[in-house]
Amino acid sequence: MNDMRLVERDVDATDIKIKARNVQVYYGASHAIKDVDVDILDKTVTAFIGPSGCGKSTFLRCLNRMNDTIDIARIEGQILLDGEDIYDKRVDPVQLRAKVGMVFQKPNPFPKSIYDNVAYGPKIHGLTRSKAELDEVVEKSLRRAALWGEVKDRLDKPGTGLSGGQQQRLCIARAVATSPEVLLMDEPCSALDPIATAQVEELIDELKQNFSVVIVTHSMQQAARVSQRTAFFHLGNLVEYGETGQIFTNPSDPRTESYITGRIG
Repeated sequence: MNDMRLVERDVDATDIKIKARNVQVYYGASHAIKDVDVDILDKTVTAFIGPSGCGKSTFLRCLNRMNDTIDIARIEGQILLDGEDIYDKRVDPVQLRAKVGMVFQKPNPFPKSIYDNVAYGPKIHGLTRSKAELDEVVEKSLRRAALWGEVKDRLDKPGTGLSGGQQQRLCIARAVATSPEVLLMDEPCSALDPIATAQVEELIDELKQNFSVVIVTHSMQQAARVSQRTAFFHLGNLVEYGETGQIFTNPSDPRTESYITGRIG
């Protein structure tokens, strides 16, 4: 653990978007996440890697309180977004999720038009005052998701009629439409073909200019391609966290090295 702290000393406190300390997650009697401390930086792509069932998606879901929807889940510790505790009783989880957007493993567009998929968040959160403003948000979000050129002439058509890769980019457009500060992505490419995956990866690289992006991925190659920082989870523990290049070429924990070289997985 000391090595991890050494890596963290070079981080400027003003760059920290999310600070997690001593986070524990229980599902009933099962202790799923143990003693996680991590600082997630702004305008950076952070990858969570590790074997299946190691806790990376569970921890990701702590960052926008998605685990609140699971009756038997209990979270302890502290998670601060811009210095504010997201688990404070005064925090409205719905408002939090407008700030901390999420894109899931399988594209899940609403059974609505392409336009209404993107407009949904800004409408329910009252972020626009007129149809013209809403039109602007929809266009900007679709442009950010690199989808505008492909759909601008069929915004009234169902989002479910798009290809898998387009649907996932529509879900990214929907997530950025509420102007979040953090974008969580839970294996966003696992259901996509290689060409659509490459498009989404390129998009992730662009999104980091405006957002703190946290991505859970099974693919170490993807983590190496898209992220600047990587956290390796194993059996519910955060084993190691630091700059992506260092984690992949010179890990300080033998468990990380075993995972990266394929001896555990």
